[in-house]
Amino acid sequence: MQRYGTVVVVGGGCYGSYYVRQLGRAVKAGAVEYDRLLVVDRDADCRVASEIAGPHDGTEAARDAEVVVSEWSDFFGAYFDSASRAQSITDAIVPSPLMPHLMYQWLFDRARERWPDRVVETRPLDGAPPMPWQFRADDGTHYVSYATWTCPINCVEPATCPHTRGPRSWSMPPGVKDYVRAERERGRELAGPAIFHCTHRAYGVGMFDTADVLAADRLVEDAGTEGAAEVLIGTVSHCHGALNVLGIGAKKAK
Repeated sequence: MQRYGTVVVVGGGCYGSYYVRQLGRAVKAGAVEYDRLLVVDRDADCRVASEIAGPHDGTEAARDAEVVVSEWSDFFGAYFDSASRAQSITDAIVPSPLMPHLMYQWLFDRARERWPDRVVETRPLDGAPPMPWQFRADDGTHYVSYATWTCPINCVEPATCPHTRGPRSWSMPPGVKDYVRAERERGRELAGPAIFHCTHRAYGVGMFDTADVLAADRLVEDAGTEGAAEVLIGTVSHCHGALNVLGIGAKKAK
């Protein structure tokens, strides 16, 4: 039995509705429990909202889900600010495959609020990470993957890869750590990495823990307290990832 406080599903469309249904099956099977299930979407008439209001299909979580009508970045700004004041947190986040790097955006905004008199910016990765597929988006996010093929959309990244039919010998978190280690050896003082590892929890639903995001915020604070710093932030699964470097400028002279 996995026990959570609040589970936050990013998006109430085709992916979010699938995750809600699967969580319902997990609850019914006794694999998962939670206090609240929040689905965040800017559309009040998203698919999850329609399914909650529509005929009951036997999936209990469809009735339990609460749709929060909000832009994702606005929601997480308030959500993490509240979570950071809690004594303990047992929440988890179900990301969408198509979402921007929302966790990095929150950490970026927090750094700007923390150091209003210092330059806080997104900086490029200097050397290429050791992953075979890479793409740098216009907003500076560096997307990486060990897959050079199209993966099944609901793949839970098992030990045997469903595409190669051989052992999955790769995993993104140690790959990112190796990259940071190599960058340090090259002379770049790169802190972290702060990694949010989305892993399969139950019935095809991947999550990472809210506590990991709050820990990353503390890491950023510690790194920037003494002066200029760079922190690698990554939201990853075993096979795919989104990476950013958060740059914090030096303190201004008094």
